[in-house]
Formats: sequence, structure tokens, C-alpha cells
Amino acid sequence: MDAPTAASVQAADVTFADFDVRPEIVAALADAGITTPFPIQAMTLPVALAGHDIIGQAKTGTGKTLGFGVPLLHRVIAPAEDGWDTFPNQGKPQALVIVPTRELAVQVAGDLQTASKRRSVRVALLYGGRAYEPQIEMLNRGVEVVVGTPGRMIDLMNQGHLDLTAVRCVVLDEADEMLDLGFLPDVEKLLARTPASRHTMLFSATMPGAVVAMARRYMTQPTHIRANQPDDEGATVKNIKQVIYRAHALDKVEMLARILQAKDRGLTIVFARTKRTAAKVADELVDRGFAAGALHGDLGQGAREQALRAFRNGKVDVLVATDVAARGIDVDDVTHVVNYQCPEDEKTYLHRTGRTGRAGHKGTAVTFVDWDDVPRWSLIDKALGLGIPDPAETYSSSENLYTDLDIPAGTTGRLPRSQRTRAGLEAEVLEDLGETGKRHTSGRSEGGRGRSEGGRSEGGRGERSGDRPARQRNRRSEAPRSDSAEAPRSESAEAPRSESPAPAGDAVTEGGDAPRRRRRRRRGGSGSGTAAPSTES
Repeated sequence: MDAPTAASVQAADVTFADFDVRPEIVAALADAGITTPFPIQAMTLPVALAGHDIIGQAKTGTGKTLGFGVPLLHRVIAPAEDGWDTFPNQGKPQALVIVPTRELAVQVAGDLQTASKRRSVRVALLYGGRAYEPQIEMLNRGVEVVVGTPGRMIDLMNQGHLDLTAVRCVVLDEADEMLDLGFLPDVEKLLARTPASRHTMLFSATMPGAVVAMARRYMTQPTHIRANQPDDEGATVKNIKQVIYRAHALDKVEMLARILQAKDRGLTIVFARTKRTAAKVADELVDRGFAAGALHGDLGQGAREQALRAFRNGKVDVLVATDVAARGIDVDDVTHVVNYQCPEDEKTYLHRTGRTGRAGHKGTAVTFVDWDDVPRWSLIDKALGLGIPDPAETYSSSENLYTDLDIPAGTTGRLPRSQRTRAGLEAEVLEDLGETGKRHTSGRSEGGRGRSEGGRSEGGRGERSGDRPARQRNRRSEAPRSDSAEAPRSESAEAPRSESPAPAGDAVTEGGDAPRRRRRRRRGGSGSGTAAPSTES
């Protein structure tokens, strides 16, 4: 069954209390300044509270988390509440939220905790990169809601610590991303352990046919809800100003540094396609005086969370990230998003730019398009109907850069010392998370299942693969690259470095050219010739 796409169900004076939600939830949201639901929430609540399965679709930043979070919490029975004494499954999870990335897991769990502050609901957060023991202890003490990534939840389920037999509500958040990252088999394993009578909700900003097919396979007569503002019919959020430039690779950092000095700029996220580029751009910005931090898959989990906390707390105002952060950063006052490298496709563009213009605020999205990325950008532009298939050639000295983004005249590529007022990344504490397979400065493949997805592989199995000393890696993967901020096009986004030990007979050194290899050459092409080592110049 399909629901209307218009948000006509939302009146100007409608509040969460009008949907017969538990008063404790309404009061907790009011404490956080949330009283009026967004269209996706207003359309979802009546259907979800009635227990019907839902496929929810809305643009990034329009409130999908509370769209499923409020009805989920409404049905949970918490300790000391009515019905708890006779509840047969005390301490076992009653609701399960499955998300594709760690950052999104943290954001969703935080929103659920905010909405349940006036109740005794226990929310467990399960994801890789952290020690198992605290998560196991939490589950043993008893929880009502579990939020996490598929790999870690399957590990704990197989070890007997996560019992899903009492789950009454399952949510698949950002299901299209889970499909893209190859998590579908893991999701199916988790669903198979839950009761068939569960209430299932699936939410995402984009809904490919494969996602809908999966949803209908595991849901019972789902209602498909598509919500948007009545005057916002485009693919992107109306509150976001879209600015696209054809930029030269050697001028991008200079352009970025001037954009970061635009009038009224607040928190800013800069997206890069590769881990190497993200790290290099962040270092370059710090050298130019900006309070910047990096977030990518080569960082340990403690360093990733340190960067996010510093960003949320305002100690850094520029976060340079790979697409590991495109879903999961929910900060209302992000004013600018910069695509330092052209996104892979329109879905990536939507999720990147959706980090700004959230919760009704206005935002600006700037995209740099290299000359060789123009065909890719043309496809994105056509799919989204942006009307900018051929971006204007722009440099750091171009007048249109200053006028488009309200950059003061005379701005240079270095932040004046008088404006360097933020504490910086080092001011944020780096927590010791007891990380499994910990390796802070290089990629950590936790799953061991060949599913890198930018350092976001969430399966705890095989996490010790990161313990191998760095000197055992293939020397070719560690060869120095060009100093250009742009990584080679052949480098796949977020691809982990090779972890294979060097082949037998290779001389592995720490800082030189490719190792020499002794070869055996047969003279005259016959198998009986005398073998002699080759000589290499």
C-alpha cells in the first residue's frame, strides 16, 4: 500500500503530543527543543504507531531518525514502568536498529537516548573498533534497544551474548548503503533470528529497486511513504544553495582556503574521495591556520570519534572526511559542504550535501569538478536536474568565486592570526577504546571478509588482521606518492592498503624503491640449462 507523497497531513500547529505518543517521550523531545514533527515524521507516526510495516523515504536531513525512533520507543516497555513486572522477556532487546556505519550508529543511538531521557529505557550501542567486553557487560545487564552495525552484532549473537528472540521491532536505516557495502547477507542473518511477527521499518533517502525488493521480501504489506515539503519538489533540499566550479587540481587548496573565510561561515565539512587526499588536505589547512581535523578509514576508532567530538564541540570548524562520514554526521549548524573531489554518483552527492541545510536551516554546497570529471558530473547533474552540466572554469583569483560565496575582498589563502580562535583537534581528548586490531595510522579491516567500504568493515571476525607489523607489508604499497593533494585516479576510494606479506625471496626495506628479486634464468630456453642469477642495473 502506498501513502500520498504530499505532506498534507502536517498542519502548522501539529505537535508530537497530537499523535498519542507516550507523554514522557513528548516531554523529552520538548526538553531538546523539538515539538513540531517534520513531514516524514508526521506521515510515519500514525502508520507506525498502528503497527504497520513501513518503507520510509525522505531527503537527507529531514528527520528520518525520529520518524522511526518515536514509534519504536513508544512500544518499548522499560524497567519500573507499567507491565514490566509481568513482562516475560525482561532484559532482552525489544527493538533492533541496524545501520551501515559506525558514525551513523552513534548518531541514531544519541537521538534515541535524547527521546527517552524521561524513561528508564536502556540503549546499547554495538559497533566495531571498540573492545568487546564493555558491550558484552551491557548486554548481560539487560537492554531494551540495540543500535549497531551488522558485523559486530552478528559476532555477539554467535557468541551467545545478543539474544534477538524477544525483538518486536526492527529498523533498517540507510538500507541502500547496506546493499552497496555488501551487508545484505548479514542483515538477513539478523532478521532470521528475530520473530516472524516483528514490526519492520525501513528508512533511506534513496530507494533503489533492489532495496524495495528486499523490503517486500522481509516485510508484511509495507506502506511506502515518500515525504517532502509541498514547495520542495527537487531532488536536493531547497534550503541548500548549489555552487559548482570546474577547478584545477593544483589550485583547489587555495580555493578551499578562501571559501573557508566566507562571511557567516560556520561548521564546514570537506569531502574527499580517498583517504590519502583527506589526510593531506586536513594537514594543508592546519598549516594555513585553520582548525581542521580528518575523518577517514585509516584512523583508529578513537581518533575518528575524537575528530567528530571536536567538530561537534566547535574545537575544530573544518572536518575533512571521506564518504565514511556522508551518513551519520547530524550537526544542525553545518553551514557549508565542499566536495573537494567530484562524487561518484548522484546518491553520493545527495548524502554529502545533505550534511548541511538540516532541520530547516539554510546551507551552501560547493563542488569542485576536475576536467576529467566533467562527464561524471554531467551524469550527476542530469540525474538530479540541477541545470549546471558545464560548470564555469574558476580559480582562486576569479571574481565570481568571491561574489558567489560572499568572500571578503582581499582574502588570501591563509587565515589571519587574529581569526585563529579555536582550540584545535589536540584540545579534544583521545579516548582509549580498547580497540581490537588497533592500528591508528593505517587502514584497519575488521571484518576480514573482503568488504572494505572505506575502513568501515564492521565484522569483528578477523579483527586481528591489523596487528601485523607494518614492515611486513608489500613494499610497493608503501612507495612514496606525488606531493599533489590529488590522489591518482587509479586509487579506489577508501581502498585499504595491501596487507599481504612480501613474497618469499623479496628483499623488503623500509623506504626505498621496489625490492629487488633474484630470478633464475634458463639459458637457451631448455629445461636443462644452467641457472644463473640475473643482473639488474
